[in-house]
Amino acid sequence: MIKTILIIIISVTIFGILFFILVRNALKRKLDILLEQEKKSKSDNTD
Repeated sequence: MIKTILIIIISVTIFGILFFILVRNALKRKLDILLEQEKKSKSDNTD
């Protein structure tokens, strides 16, 4: 019984960590794109 509970807990933990890493990387990419667009629009406005 304890073995089954540990397997479930470990599986959920690993899934949670992978999900967190994927979401964090996706948000970081999106933020980098938005910042790049913001820089570009500011440099276009100053010209």
